[in-house]
Order: sequence, then C-alpha cells, then structure tokens
Amino acid sequence: MNTQAHICFIGAGNMAGSIVGGLVRQGYPRNMITLAAPSKEHLQHAQHQWQVNTTEDNNQAVQAADIIVLAVKPQVLREVCESLAPTLQGRSPLIISVAAGISTRLIQTWLQHPYPVVRTMPNTPALVLKGATGLFATEQVSAQEKAQAEAIFAAIGLTCWVEDEQQMHAITALSGSGPAYFFLILEALESAGVNAGLSSETARLLAIQTMAGAAEMARTSPLEPAQLKRNVMSPGGTTERAIEAFEAGGLRTLVDTAVSAAKTRSAELAEILGKG
Repeated sequence: MNTQAHICFIGAGNMAGSIVGGLVRQGYPRNMITLAAPSKEHLQHAQHQWQVNTTEDNNQAVQAADIIVLAVKPQVLREVCESLAPTLQGRSPLIISVAAGISTRLIQTWLQHPYPVVRTMPNTPALVLKGATGLFATEQVSAQEKAQAEAIFAAIGLTCWVEDEQQMHAITALSGSGPAYFFLILEALESAGVNAGLSSETARLLAIQTMAGAAEMARTSPLEPAQLKRNVMSPGGTTERAIEAFEAGGLRTLVDTAVSAAKTRSAELAEILGKG
C-alpha cells in the first residue's frame, strides 16, 4: 500500500479506532492519518493511543486527504456528505464507506459528484484484528484504489470483494451480523454444559476454546467443513448422536431462516435510510 496516501477518517468510534490501530501496527505513518469527530473524548483517546492527527472540523480534515473513510452512523451520513461536498469540489479522493445500508449511488448523490466509492461491511471482530470485511467498488474506482482499500481493511482481518452491490445485504446477514450468532451458540453451549454438571466458568472456557480451535482448523485445513465434521464422528459414538439431534431439530433450516431474515432486514433498512 502507498504509505504516502493521506487517510482521513470521519468518525472516531470503535470501528475507525480499530482500523487506525491496525494500520499503525503495520507501520503506516502516523502523520499520514487524520481522525475527525465532534467528540473531544474520542479524539483525545485516539491521540493518546495512536499519536495520529485529530480535529473536530471535518472540512479541515479532508482538505489534504487522498482517501476519506466515512466511519459514521448511517443516520448521519447524508448530513456529513452534504457538508463535505463544497470542500471536495475539484478533487477526486477515494471515498470509503463503512456505513451499513447506504448505497454508493446515494453517497455520490450526497457528495454531488461521481467520486470513486468503495462500500464496505466490516464486523466487530475487527476490534481484535480478526475482522471479516466485504467490499464493493464503483466503476470509478481504479485498480490502485481497490488495492489501497483492500490494504486498509486487511489491517484488521480478512477481505472479500463482491461484483454486485446487492450482495452486500447477504454479507451483512452472514458476517456483519454473524458474530452475534456465534455468541448465541456460546451461550447455549455454556448453558448445556452447566445442565450437564459443569460449572459456568468451566463450561464457558471449554466452549470458547472449542469454537476457536474448530474455527482455526476450518481456516487452515483444505477439507470442507462437512468432512471435518465427519472426522470428529465415530459410528455409534457421542458426536454422531449429538449431530443427529441437531439435524432432527432442524438446525440447518433455522440457520438459513435467520440469515435470510437478516438479509431482508438489511434491504429494508437501506430503503428507509435512502429516503431519509
């Protein structure tokens, strides 16, 4: 990644902080990063932790920016974009949005120019540099700009591009909301462990480590999850009995229904936000 590109973050919340932290850890020049936000507390925290540039003035922040990361809540993105539009006239920075549900077309409309825009959907494990981020680029985005955007989010985990912007709803439903699904499973496993006679602490520790270990096996193994599952099962054994219970209970259908519901809601929220 070009370390001479000045990156400006509009918003200094958890996600912006995670990305900045990932970039700094990878050696990105601190003086080439600027955070802008109305919260003095957030800015002071960022300045203390990362020693990057900070300001309460969005327009001042973007004046020298080559890349602008819009890391604000979707509900205020229109106001932010419209306020930046006059300052950005005559320039063509790369715009990156982490605001859920807001289309690239709307961002370009609010900025009053067809800027190169990359829309992203990171998830909360970015806070521990284990994020999964889906990305979509408009036709105005160059190959170099795509590489820059990918490098920014690779600093907090895995990246995955899609060619159809509508697929961002599926990404929202799978990986965006996905951490909560696994936390639910952890809750259920802990409760089941307690019901089986373990202490809550022991059940939680074993469940967390088992999930982390299984995820690492799936990540590093060339085998498909179905085969990894079969490798744990012995005919007539305990794992087979448990898997049969999951299947009989309709686990696959339930997961599909849940992800589909999240995808539908993502599309609904995008329509609502687009009318705001």
